[in-house]
Amino acid sequence: MTDLISIIVITYDNAEALDAVLRALAYQSDQNFEIVVADDGSGPETARVVQNWASRLPMPIKHVWQEHMGFRGGEIRNRGIRASVGRYCIFLDGDCLARADFVATHRRLAEAGWFVTGNRILISRQLTEAVLAGGLAAETWGLARFLSERLRGGINRVVPLLRLPLGPLRRFCRNAWRGAKTCNMSIARSDLDFIDGFDTSYTGWGLEDTDLVVRLLHAGVQRKDGRFATGVLHLWHSDLDRRNLQDNERRLREVLTGNRIQAKQGLSTLHDEVKAQATMR
Repeated sequence: MTDLISIIVITYDNAEALDAVLRALAYQSDQNFEIVVADDGSGPETARVVQNWASRLPMPIKHVWQEHMGFRGGEIRNRGIRASVGRYCIFLDGDCLARADFVATHRRLAEAGWFVTGNRILISRQLTEAVLAGGLAAETWGLARFLSERLRGGINRVVPLLRLPLGPLRRFCRNAWRGAKTCNMSIARSDLDFIDGFDTSYTGWGLEDTDLVVRLLHAGVQRKDGRFATGVLHLWHSDLDRRNLQDNERRLREVLTGNRIQAKQGLSTLHDEVKAQATMR
Protein backbone atom coordinates (compact mmCIF):
# COMPACT_ATOMS: atom_id res chain seq x y z
CA MET A 1 0.00 0.00 0.00
CA THR A 2 1.38 3.41 -1.01
CA ASP A 3 -1.59 5.62 -0.13
CA LEU A 4 -1.49 8.47 2.39
CA ILE A 5 -2.08 7.28 5.95
CA SER A 6 -3.89 9.38 8.57
CA ILE A 7 -2.66 8.97 12.14
CA ILE A 8 -5.43 10.03 14.54
CA VAL A 9 -3.97 10.90 17.94
CA ILE A 10 -6.49 11.32 20.76
CA THR A 11 -5.53 13.65 23.62
CA TYR A 12 -6.89 15.54 26.59
CA ASP A 13 -4.90 17.97 28.75
CA ASN A 14 -1.61 16.09 28.59
CA ALA A 15 0.52 18.47 26.56
CA GLU A 16 3.85 17.08 27.79
CA ALA A 17 2.99 13.57 26.63
CA LEU A 18 1.57 14.84 23.31
CA ASP A 19 4.82 16.70 22.68
CA ALA A 20 6.73 13.43 23.09
CA VAL A 21 4.26 11.56 20.84
CA LEU A 22 4.67 14.13 18.05
CA ARG A 23 8.44 13.99 18.42
CA ALA A 24 8.35 10.22 17.88
CA LEU A 25 6.11 10.61 14.83
CA ALA A 26 8.42 13.26 13.36
CA TYR A 27 11.19 10.69 12.92
CA GLN A 28 9.29 7.82 11.34
CA SER A 29 11.09 5.97 8.57
CA ASP A 30 7.89 6.15 6.48
CA GLN A 31 6.72 9.77 6.31
CA ASN A 32 3.84 9.45 3.86
CA PHE A 33 1.21 10.30 6.46
CA GLU A 34 -0.69 13.14 8.08
CA ILE A 35 -1.33 13.66 11.79
CA VAL A 36 -4.76 14.56 13.13
CA VAL A 37 -4.69 15.55 16.79
CA ALA A 38 -8.18 14.69 18.08
CA ASP A 39 -8.54 16.86 21.17
CA ASP A 40 -11.31 16.10 23.69
CA GLY A 41 -11.44 19.65 25.06
CA SER A 42 -7.90 20.48 26.24
CA GLY A 43 -6.81 23.95 27.27
CA PRO A 44 -4.54 26.23 25.22
CA GLU A 45 -1.30 24.45 26.10
CA THR A 46 -2.20 21.56 23.80
CA ALA A 47 -2.86 23.95 20.93
CA ARG A 48 0.55 25.53 21.54
CA VAL A 49 2.24 22.13 21.33
CA VAL A 50 0.53 21.41 18.01
CA GLN A 51 1.40 24.85 16.64
CA ASN A 52 5.02 24.48 17.72
CA TRP A 53 5.37 21.16 15.91
CA ALA A 54 3.50 22.37 12.81
CA SER A 55 6.49 24.37 11.64
CA ARG A 56 8.94 21.52 12.25
CA LEU A 57 7.16 18.40 11.09
CA PRO A 58 7.89 17.05 7.60
CA MET A 59 4.23 16.01 7.29
CA PRO A 60 0.93 17.95 7.69
CA ILE A 61 -0.79 18.16 11.06
CA LYS A 62 -4.36 19.14 11.96
CA HIS A 63 -5.86 19.96 15.33
CA VAL A 64 -9.52 19.04 15.86
CA TRP A 65 -11.11 20.17 19.13
CA GLN A 66 -14.43 19.59 20.88
CA GLU A 67 -15.71 20.98 24.16
CA HIS A 68 -14.87 18.79 27.13
CA MET A 69 -18.01 17.26 28.64
CA GLY A 70 -16.48 14.20 30.24
CA PHE A 71 -14.50 11.62 28.29
CA ARG A 72 -15.96 11.29 24.79
CA GLY A 73 -13.34 9.17 23.09
CA GLY A 74 -15.62 7.81 20.39
CA GLU A 75 -16.89 11.21 19.33
CA ILE A 76 -13.53 12.94 19.15
CA ARG A 77 -12.08 10.02 17.18
CA ASN A 78 -14.98 10.37 14.76
CA ARG A 79 -14.17 14.05 14.39
CA GLY A 80 -10.58 13.06 13.68
CA ILE A 81 -11.75 10.59 11.03
CA ARG A 82 -13.92 13.26 9.42
CA ALA A 83 -10.97 15.70 9.27
CA SER A 84 -8.61 13.10 7.82
CA VAL A 85 -7.92 12.57 4.11
CA GLY A 86 -5.92 9.33 4.16
CA ARG A 87 -7.31 6.08 2.78
CA TYR A 88 -6.01 4.24 5.83
CA CYS A 89 -6.25 5.35 9.48
CA ILE A 90 -3.97 4.50 12.39
CA PHE A 91 -5.34 5.25 15.85
CA LEU A 92 -2.79 6.17 18.50
CA ASP A 93 -3.27 7.47 22.02
CA GLY A 94 -1.72 10.82 22.92
CA ASP A 95 0.52 9.15 25.49
CA CYS A 96 1.87 6.32 23.30
CA LEU A 97 5.34 6.65 21.81
CA ALA A 98 5.85 5.00 18.43
CA ARG A 99 9.20 3.56 17.44
CA ALA A 100 10.70 4.62 14.11
CA ASP A 101 9.26 1.74 12.06
CA PHE A 102 5.71 2.08 13.45
CA VAL A 103 4.07 3.60 10.37
CA ALA A 104 6.07 1.49 7.94
CA THR A 105 5.04 -1.68 9.74
CA HIS A 106 1.35 -0.78 9.85
CA ARG A 107 1.55 -0.01 6.13
CA ARG A 108 3.20 -3.36 5.42
CA LEU A 109 0.54 -5.23 7.41
CA ALA A 110 -2.38 -3.36 5.81
CA GLU A 111 -4.59 -5.63 3.74
CA ALA A 112 -8.06 -5.28 2.24
CA GLY A 113 -10.69 -6.84 4.48
CA TRP A 114 -8.53 -6.76 7.60
CA PHE A 115 -7.80 -4.37 10.47
CA VAL A 116 -4.56 -4.51 12.47
CA THR A 117 -4.29 -4.50 16.27
CA GLY A 118 -0.98 -3.78 17.96
CA ASN A 119 0.14 -4.02 21.57
CA ARG A 120 2.02 -1.89 24.08
CA ILE A 121 4.53 -1.70 26.89
CA LEU A 122 3.31 0.06 30.03
CA ILE A 123 5.80 2.53 31.49
CA SER A 124 5.74 3.15 35.23
CA ARG A 125 4.81 6.47 36.77
CA GLN A 126 8.37 7.10 37.93
CA LEU A 127 9.93 6.36 34.56
CA THR A 128 7.23 8.35 32.74
CA GLU A 129 8.02 11.38 34.89
CA ALA A 130 11.73 10.97 34.16
CA VAL A 131 11.14 10.59 30.41
CA LEU A 132 8.93 13.69 30.19
CA ALA A 133 10.97 15.87 32.54
CA GLY A 134 14.22 15.01 30.79
CA GLY A 135 12.89 15.03 27.23
CA LEU A 136 14.18 11.49 26.85
CA ALA A 137 13.44 9.85 23.50
CA ALA A 138 12.49 6.46 24.98
CA GLU A 139 11.23 5.33 21.58
CA THR A 140 14.87 5.23 20.39
CA TRP A 141 16.21 3.05 23.21
CA GLY A 142 17.72 -0.29 22.35
CA LEU A 143 16.85 -3.68 23.80
CA ALA A 144 19.59 -3.53 26.44
CA ARG A 145 18.15 -0.32 27.91
CA PHE A 146 14.65 -1.80 28.00
CA LEU A 147 15.91 -4.97 29.67
CA SER A 148 17.55 -2.79 32.30
CA GLU A 149 14.33 -0.84 32.86
CA ARG A 150 12.39 -4.12 33.11
CA LEU A 151 14.68 -5.32 35.89
CA ARG A 152 14.16 -2.02 37.72
CA GLY A 153 10.38 -2.15 37.31
CA GLY A 154 10.23 0.79 34.93
CA ILE A 155 8.29 -1.18 32.32
CA ASN A 156 5.92 -4.14 32.61
CA ARG A 157 7.38 -6.29 29.82
CA VAL A 158 9.82 -6.36 26.90
CA VAL A 159 8.15 -8.81 24.49
CA PRO A 160 6.25 -6.17 22.41
CA LEU A 161 9.63 -4.79 21.30
CA LEU A 162 10.58 -8.01 19.53
CA ARG A 163 10.23 -8.25 15.75
CA LEU A 164 9.12 -11.66 14.50
CA PRO A 165 7.95 -12.56 10.95
CA LEU A 166 4.79 -14.41 11.98
CA GLY A 167 3.35 -14.64 8.46
CA PRO A 168 0.03 -16.53 8.40
CA LEU A 169 -0.01 -16.71 12.22
CA ARG A 170 -1.07 -13.06 12.19
CA ARG A 171 -4.48 -14.25 10.96
CA PHE A 172 -4.89 -16.88 13.68
CA CYS A 173 -7.24 -14.75 15.84
CA ARG A 174 -9.15 -13.31 12.88
CA ASN A 175 -12.53 -13.27 14.67
CA ALA A 176 -11.38 -12.40 18.21
CA TRP A 177 -12.63 -9.16 19.72
CA ARG A 178 -11.05 -9.33 23.16
CA GLY A 179 -7.90 -7.31 23.84
CA ALA A 180 -8.12 -5.04 20.79
CA LYS A 181 -7.48 -1.41 21.79
CA THR A 182 -7.45 1.77 19.75
CA CYS A 183 -4.28 2.99 21.44
CA ASN A 184 -2.60 1.10 18.56
CA MET A 185 -4.92 0.01 15.75
CA SER A 186 -5.19 0.58 12.01
CA ILE A 187 -8.27 0.36 9.77
CA ALA A 188 -9.09 1.25 6.18
CA ARG A 189 -11.10 4.47 5.92
CA SER A 190 -13.65 2.72 3.70
CA ASP A 191 -14.31 0.16 6.46
CA LEU A 192 -14.73 2.93 9.04
CA ASP A 193 -17.22 4.66 6.77
CA PHE A 194 -19.11 1.40 6.17
CA ILE A 195 -19.73 0.82 9.90
CA ASP A 196 -20.25 4.57 10.52
CA GLY A 197 -17.21 4.93 12.75
CA PHE A 198 -17.25 4.88 16.53
CA ASP A 199 -20.54 4.80 18.46
CA THR A 200 -20.70 8.09 20.37
CA SER A 201 -23.40 6.78 22.71
CA TYR A 202 -20.47 5.36 24.70
CA THR A 203 -19.42 8.10 27.11
CA GLY A 204 -16.91 7.98 29.94
CA TRP A 205 -14.07 5.48 29.98
CA GLY A 206 -14.38 2.11 28.36
CA LEU A 207 -15.48 -0.19 25.55
CA GLU A 208 -16.09 2.21 22.65
CA ASP A 209 -13.08 0.59 20.98
CA THR A 210 -14.39 -2.92 21.67
CA ASP A 211 -17.75 -1.94 20.16
CA LEU A 212 -15.96 -0.77 17.02
CA VAL A 213 -14.06 -4.05 16.72
CA VAL A 214 -17.20 -6.18 17.18
CA ARG A 215 -19.05 -4.26 14.46
CA LEU A 216 -16.07 -4.57 12.11
CA LEU A 217 -16.17 -8.33 12.63
CA HIS A 218 -19.93 -8.34 12.00
CA ALA A 219 -19.20 -6.54 8.73
CA GLY A 220 -16.75 -9.25 7.68
CA VAL A 221 -13.60 -7.21 8.34
CA GLN A 222 -11.20 -9.57 10.11
CA ARG A 223 -8.49 -9.01 12.68
CA LYS A 224 -4.79 -9.24 11.89
CA ASP A 225 -2.36 -9.45 14.81
CA GLY A 226 0.31 -6.75 14.91
CA ARG A 227 2.15 -8.16 17.92
CA PHE A 228 5.91 -8.60 17.54
CA ALA A 229 5.80 -5.79 14.98
CA THR A 230 4.00 -2.60 16.07
CA GLY A 231 4.40 -2.33 19.86
CA VAL A 232 4.23 1.18 21.37
CA LEU A 233 5.41 2.64 24.68
CA HIS A 234 2.44 3.67 26.79
CA LEU A 235 3.28 6.43 29.26
CA TRP A 236 1.69 6.25 32.70
CA HIS A 237 -1.50 8.20 33.38
CA SER A 238 -4.00 8.29 36.23
CA ASP A 239 -7.19 6.26 35.93
CA LEU A 240 -10.00 7.80 33.93
CA ASP A 241 -13.55 8.24 35.22
CA ARG A 242 -15.33 4.87 35.06
CA ARG A 243 -18.74 5.94 36.36
CA ASN A 244 -20.41 5.08 33.05
CA LEU A 245 -18.75 1.68 32.67
CA GLN A 246 -21.85 -0.35 33.57
CA ASP A 247 -23.91 1.51 30.96
CA ASN A 248 -21.16 0.92 28.40
CA GLU A 249 -21.04 -2.78 29.29
CA ARG A 250 -24.80 -2.99 28.69
CA ARG A 251 -24.37 -1.35 25.27
CA LEU A 252 -21.59 -3.77 24.37
CA ARG A 253 -23.65 -6.83 25.39
CA GLU A 254 -26.37 -5.70 22.99
CA VAL A 255 -23.86 -5.51 20.14
CA LEU A 256 -22.26 -8.86 21.02
CA THR A 257 -25.58 -10.71 21.05
CA GLY A 258 -26.80 -9.18 17.79
CA ASN A 259 -25.41 -8.62 14.33
CA ARG A 260 -25.57 -4.84 14.05
CA ILE A 261 -22.87 -3.31 11.87
CA GLN A 262 -23.46 0.44 12.00
CA ALA A 263 -23.03 2.67 15.03
CA LYS A 264 -26.22 3.89 16.68
CA GLN A 265 -24.68 7.37 16.81
CA GLY A 266 -21.75 7.46 14.44
CA LEU A 267 -19.90 9.55 11.88
CA SER A 268 -23.10 10.38 10.03
CA THR A 269 -24.68 11.98 13.13
CA LEU A 270 -21.88 14.48 13.81
CA HIS A 271 -22.80 18.14 13.99
CA ASP A 272 -20.53 20.75 12.45
CA GLU A 273 -19.96 23.02 15.44
CA VAL A 274 -16.60 21.39 16.13
CA LYS A 275 -13.64 23.76 15.99
CA ALA A 276 -11.00 22.58 13.52
CA GLN A 277 -7.84 24.34 12.45
CA ALA A 278 -6.63 24.19 8.86
CA THR A 279 -3.85 21.86 7.85
CA MET A 280 -0.54 23.20 9.17
CA ARG A 281 3.04 22.43 8.20
